[in-house]
Order: sequence, then C-alpha cells, then structure tokens
Amino acid sequence: MASEVRAKVVIEAINQAVASTLSGSCRGVVTAPIHKAALYTAGFKFPGHTELLASLTRTPEVSMLLVTPKLRVVHVTTHIGLLDAVAKIEPGLVERTIRRGYTAMLDAGITKPRIGVCGINPHAGENGLFGRDEIEMIRPTVEAAAKTGIACTGPFPADTVYIRAFAGEFDSVVAMYHDQGQIATKLRGFNRGVTVTAGLETVFTTPSHGTAFDIVGTGVAKTGALESAVRLAAQLVSIKVKEAAHAN
Repeated sequence: MASEVRAKVVIEAINQAVASTLSGSCRGVVTAPIHKAALYTAGFKFPGHTELLASLTRTPEVSMLLVTPKLRVVHVTTHIGLLDAVAKIEPGLVERTIRRGYTAMLDAGITKPRIGVCGINPHAGENGLFGRDEIEMIRPTVEAAAKTGIACTGPFPADTVYIRAFAGEFDSVVAMYHDQGQIATKLRGFNRGVTVTAGLETVFTTPSHGTAFDIVGTGVAKTGALESAVRLAAQLVSIKVKEAAHAN
C-alpha cells in the first residue's frame, strides 16, 4: 500500500473516532503513534494530531500533556520551531496552559495538584542576567494563577525542576517548549509515557513515542506505552462517568 494511501487511512480513522465521541457512541479514543511526514503526503495540514483533535472538536485551544508513572508535563508550546515557540509564549497562553494542566489533573483524580513552572532561559534567567522573560512575564503570571487557588510556583530552571518533581515536590511541570518537557519524560518513561490532549471534553490518549518505522518487522517493538495509553484512557473515562452520575 502506498504511503499516501496509508496516510489517508490513518486520517480517516482519527476522523471517524472523533465523530464517534461527538455522537456519544463512545467516550474516549486511543490512537497509535502517527508519522507526521507521511500524513503530509495526504494533505495533512496540522503539526500533529493534537491540533487535529482540537479542530475536529471545534476546541479553540488545547495543550499536550505527557503522563509517565512519576511525572506529568504540560506544554505551553509544542510542534513549532524553537524561535517561533519563544516568540509565541505570552502571559495569557502561559496562564491558560497552567489552568488546563491543573484541570486535567483534577480530572485524573488528583485532588490538590501542585505545579512547578519552568522558565525559558538558562537558570530561569539568573535574576535577569540571561533574559528578563521570567521577571517580566512568567513570574507575574504564575503569581496571578496562584491567587486563584492553583498551587503553582516558579519559574524554576528547567534543568533542576524535574529533579524536584521526581522527588515528589510537584505533581506536574509546565514546560515552555517541546524538548524542555519531552526529554525529561522520555528519559524516565519512554516505554510507558502517554500523551493526553488536555482541554477537550472527551478523552484522547496516545503513546508519547513515535512510529519507529526502522524496527518494523524486527520483533523488538514494545507495547508498554500503548498499553499505558489504553489503561489511562479507561481510567479517565471511568472518572468522568462517575462524576456525571454523581452530578445527576
């Protein structure tokens, strides 16, 4: 089967799965990893399926939330170039990302989520020596969110905040750009990591690793992350069903 044909099948499968959630015939969707370059051959217009899900569900803004056994990371920016990511970061987006991460953790049954927020610059700016983004933008935003009742602190240097998270100080970390969050989660949970699309009414999960076409047919692929994605989706749907029943 040609690459373009396979890509169209993947896109249509996601479209039908989303349609099923919107019609109420199912409450959650788990997708396998997708290969973005292959999908582009079929006219795919989104950086990833996180953005596709937002479009299909008519959700104005979503966040990519990575979940591993001991760490959750929500991203302010995701699949864009680093220079573009830095240019895109602004107080409103940071605040909304903190809030989406907080809500997602509540939805997962964490009653009092504690959030650590990364800076952008080395050493979180070193008091303005390496940049003033933390002083002028991120810290005021974090403090404003904290005043609304969200247990969030920062900004912290990205090279140490994860150590504190692994030690149990934070339930989640807000990363400013893609690799700032991805490296930490994949080092600690590559074959167990799950990506959740935060901000949607329905549950969408997928393994946080890629397609790994280079090992197809070799018999060495592991299913741990996909299994984790299925289990997490089932858990999140179960919580939503119980909350809905309680509300009624």
